[in-house]
Amino acid sequence: MFSLLIIAGENEAVKKLRSGLTQRGFACSLASDRGELVRQVAEQAHDLVLVEMDGHSPDSRRELAQRLKEKRHLPVIALVNKESLDSLDGDLSVDDFIIMPCEVTELALRVERLQYRESNRDSSELVKCGDLVIDLSRCEVSIEGRLVALTFREYELLKFLVGNKGKVFTREALLNKVWGYDYYGGDRTVDVHIRRLRSKIEDSTHTFIETVRNIGYRFVKED
Repeated sequence: MFSLLIIAGENEAVKKLRSGLTQRGFACSLASDRGELVRQVAEQAHDLVLVEMDGHSPDSRRELAQRLKEKRHLPVIALVNKESLDSLDGDLSVDDFIIMPCEVTELALRVERLQYRESNRDSSELVKCGDLVIDLSRCEVSIEGRLVALTFREYELLKFLVGNKGKVFTREALLNKVWGYDYYGGDRTVDVHIRRLRSKIEDSTHTFIETVRNIGYRFVKED
């Protein structure tokens, strides 16, 4: 189900909007302050953000929406009044806007348009392994929609292993392929990076990298 995060005050117009979108099959969460937003983002994976940007909204809402767009690359629709239109001029943090109060049907169509645009991105740029997704165009990794912060070498190591699913590589081979032939560090480096990588992408329900005893490592090949 497509999930929406609404950053706005709890007024009647917003409640009506949320109710209407829910009736149209969208999962809607409402965050009215910074603490609530932090909790919502931590606990749920959203697909799109609606943010109230009228003349009475605190600037922190716009800043938080912009951070979500930059860090999570979520599309953003601004909920504005006529008096606030000028403030959107040149605002690249917003993908679309709608004037409040608005018809829920019109907003739903705008959401669906952005949803279609996101779902039709070049699939060759996305490498999916169950809940693990590597966005090659953005050099990003996510688990169940949650971005995972990897170092450059961790990312390159993961990308190499995923590109060779099921194949076993010795530590020396990984050093040559990922670090390069001119790297003079010991194979202990590989163990350290594998351990750190596992701590970031694996948990009790996700196992991606296997240790092959006395040989090295491989990425689990899907059935």
